[in-house]
Amino acid sequence: MRIPVRTLPQICLLSILLSLPSTARCAELKVSTLGVAPHKVASYLHSVIEANRTIYSQYLVDRLKETVKLNATENWEEAHTLPLPAQFLAMSADRVRSQNLGLQYRLISLWPINPENGPESNIEEKALKKISKPSETPFAWIDESKGDLTFNTLYPDRAITRQCTICHNNHPDSGKKDFKMGDVMGGILVRFPIHSANDGRNTYFYVPPETAADYIHAILEADRAVYAKHVVHRLEKNKVSYASANWWEDNALLLPAQFLLNASDLIQNLRLGFHYRLISLWPVNPHNGPGNKFERLGLKALAQSPVHPYKRTLLSGNREFFQAMYPDRATTPSCVKCHNAHPESPRHNFRLFDVMGAIVVSIPLDREEELVSFAPEE
Repeated sequence: MRIPVRTLPQICLLSILLSLPSTARCAELKVSTLGVAPHKVASYLHSVIEANRTIYSQYLVDRLKETVKLNATENWEEAHTLPLPAQFLAMSADRVRSQNLGLQYRLISLWPINPENGPESNIEEKALKKISKPSETPFAWIDESKGDLTFNTLYPDRAITRQCTICHNNHPDSGKKDFKMGDVMGGILVRFPIHSANDGRNTYFYVPPETAADYIHAILEADRAVYAKHVVHRLEKNKVSYASANWWEDNALLLPAQFLLNASDLIQNLRLGFHYRLISLWPVNPHNGPGNKFERLGLKALAQSPVHPYKRTLLSGNREFFQAMYPDRATTPSCVKCHNAHPESPRHNFRLFDVMGAIVVSIPLDREEELVSFAPEE
């Protein structure tokens, strides 16, 4: 069964057309501690995907084509070039899907170059048509199958670089050849399982905070791993380009840590309420050291046993927050080389796959009124 949801701005409350029976998964818990509203989780995940996509498209694809004539091409492996932004996203999405967290995302379009990227259902086609109109509003709906609920949100995917329009307008298999900068070329579909609970008066929809944090980290880790392996390591190995701390001045690649940190800055500017940061007991930049006792203890715990995230719930003002710390490993030789050779690094004996620090994810928990469903206006 499909439960339609109103097309809503990201700042509005979730509206559900039908009230669902209780799944009794968490009905006995205090509602304010259930977790995070699904539309907010979707917004957080999309912001991470979009920020990383923007950094890759603008800071790498467009800039390096202009400065050192390094192209992004469809046959990037054979040509020793950059993957296209759509290919980068697809590789990251495959990596996330392989973790079996329940989170999935992909690019879809009414005019796909690859037929596999077209809509897979009537509701996806309807959503694509909706978001193609001049609006920043995503389109959301809930699928129900055998009592399991899946939250779906489709966000407009716009042409943010000239490379996007050039590729699609000139590709022989493109279904549309008149794209302009800023046009909606398709959508980013984000989907994940959600929970529901009923207190006898209202039905609540939520994602457990641990799960929401795992989703955010999975995307961060996937994008960074794809960037480190398929961009930095490959291009350095083939002597095409190299990563540098002074990437802008050197017309070089960003270090993997810089890729993550620059995307984090973009998300902070959106003021969505959640954030993430990279910290270490041995930071090259002192600002990236632990900021409190929780972070110091977490870094020490993860250095000794980097298996499970280190987490807590805290009260700040009148708002509860969930925080989780995930081990950050040296995934490429460039990570090791940079930290071991940097004159301001407190440690110079890192090896490949050592835990170098942690990624801290912080998410605000939602109050009762932010989780309850409302009947939409007709």
